[in-house]
Amino acid sequence: MDIAQPQLDKLLRFQRNEITEHHIYARLARLAKGDANRRVLEKIAKDEMRHYHEWKLHTGRDVAPQRLSVLKYTLISRLLGFTFAIKLMEAGEEAAQESYRHLLEELQIAHIIDDENDHEQELIGMLDEERLRYVGSIVLGLNDALVELTGALAGLTFALQNTGLIALTGTITGLAAALSMGVSEYLSTKSEGNGQDAFKASIYTGSTYVMTVALLILPYLLFSSFYLCLAVTLAIALMIVAAFNYYISVVQEVSFRKRFLEMAGLSLGVSAISFLIGIALRRFAGIEL
Repeated sequence: MDIAQPQLDKLLRFQRNEITEHHIYARLARLAKGDANRRVLEKIAKDEMRHYHEWKLHTGRDVAPQRLSVLKYTLISRLLGFTFAIKLMEAGEEAAQESYRHLLEELQIAHIIDDENDHEQELIGMLDEERLRYVGSIVLGLNDALVELTGALAGLTFALQNTGLIALTGTITGLAAALSMGVSEYLSTKSEGNGQDAFKASIYTGSTYVMTVALLILPYLLFSSFYLCLAVTLAIALMIVAAFNYYISVVQEVSFRKRFLEMAGLSLGVSAISFLIGIALRRFAGIEL
């Protein structure tokens, strides 16, 4: 069937996406650790090339990949893991397919594309990335650090009213809690019969806690106004919550809004209560520094 120029342009964009994703998967396969992951990624790369040639039957043209997209997703994969990069990329492809749905049905290939996508999702589900096996440990460290330390810093801000003392006390509290959480996660994981994973789980929990502590304490080392420090710390906490929950919503394909509101509500709620406790202690206990 003859294809009008606007439709042809859409098909060419779709065709370009396929060849671009072929190159992305091929590059990720070369970078992948483990033979199983490498084989899966190579298989998906071959599937994307087959999709490209199927589109070429309708366009009659060759197109070049988007080199910047290949570089972009390769960098994302190195920084945030190949699972995040792939899920992010595939979400964009699904959105594009829905916008072209009427055109795919006219060409009588919508069902073929759906079948291939189902097969591709099955292959993606076979990928195994270490950091995702320890998401529970990361969540534990992040949640505890955000809830406990934002609360502690809010209380200390009004009780001490000295950025240096707040930073020192918060750092000691945070590092002690990080060690405690790491040990607790080690013992908890080991008690479940996962002795080999216990050490890694504790490292993920403890290191996540320490990094969160460092970010939350940073404003108290940079600014002299303790109220400004608290405001910046709370803003950083919200950004951490947003970034982490966006990551989880992509890799696990869950609702971002629900998780974000729950986690942010807990952190800010505890901070508000702790701030009030700090006011009460300073006012009624008669403690002055």
